[in-house]
Amino acid sequence: MAATDGKSNKSFVLNKPHDVSFEERPVPTLSSPHEVLVAVNYTGICGSDVHYWEHGAIGHFVVKDPMVLGHESAGTVVAAGDEVSDLKVGDRVALEPGYPCRRCVQCLGGLYNLCPLMRFAATPPYDGTLAGFWKAPSDFCYKLPEQVSLQEGALIEPLAVAVHIVGRQARVTPGQSVVVMGAGPVGLLCCAVAKAYGATKVVSVDIVDSKLAFARDFAATHTYKSQRVSSEENARNIVETAGLADNGGADVVIDASGAEPSIQASLHVVRSGGTYVQGGMGKSDITFPIMALAIKEVTVRGSFRYGSGDYRLAIELVASGKVDVKKLITQTVPFESAEEAFKKVKTGEVIKILIAGPNEK
Repeated sequence: MAATDGKSNKSFVLNKPHDVSFEERPVPTLSSPHEVLVAVNYTGICGSDVHYWEHGAIGHFVVKDPMVLGHESAGTVVAAGDEVSDLKVGDRVALEPGYPCRRCVQCLGGLYNLCPLMRFAATPPYDGTLAGFWKAPSDFCYKLPEQVSLQEGALIEPLAVAVHIVGRQARVTPGQSVVVMGAGPVGLLCCAVAKAYGATKVVSVDIVDSKLAFARDFAATHTYKSQRVSSEENARNIVETAGLADNGGADVVIDASGAEPSIQASLHVVRSGGTYVQGGMGKSDITFPIMALAIKEVTVRGSFRYGSGDYRLAIELVASGKVDVKKLITQTVPFESAEEAFKKVKTGEVIKILIAGPNEK
């Protein structure tokens, strides 16, 4: 009997904004000896999933045909191609949900996250992982150590985003001060990774008291609630609250919100010669304090998803106990409650909600 016999490939499908359905789809078949078939155990909901559910598009990525949602997943290998040597049936894995072409200038230069031919789960026209089974190249499936649960494995994807922001782009080093704008899941994880990298001051900034209270318990050494004042005044308040005046501001500022006021304040918080990283996504065009950027000689970097080594490091941070992603999990719901889970994320009732796979009982 095959490992998939009697199992469901029920999928959570977005037809158009606020129009979803459950569909029983064929179980994927391996088309390469380097692929594996994974039974999806748990999937987290990301802000981009909610955005597609609400609006049917993100920028130029438009849902034109029914699309399976979800991309933050962990599962169990149920079949492996003949050339797969590092994974076997029964292994528990975190799924990296985007597959580059491996041949373009970006891929060959080690920047596969920037591949123009990237096939990324739940990004039109590609289906996502909120289904019973997922087919993937074996080198984009990462075996979980025994001490890392499948629920934690589903959070490796957003943690890898934070690893890329903090480690690759911000290049945080021990003893630095780091301010993170936004206390959503990625912002919180940026705080945790910065702390794991040895930052001695980690400041979480948001407009919601409950999020800041969680950030303080999770990883932040200081918190600040943004006020309805100028970006310069908010920046001064952040510097004063966190005791950053002697340093001339923060060594590193990360925006994980995409909100224009946060981005504006960030350039006034960062010290001269410091580093600013844009991790959050918001409006395509904003008013930006370019004089502060120039006069301070700030190093500015964008950050997009994750690249080579980020997933492995994320798993190591969880396995070693340096980042406790379990604290982010507010609730786990059955597959049939997927739409209710999306509604909860939208209303801000949860930090991170997991949806169990349709075969998870």
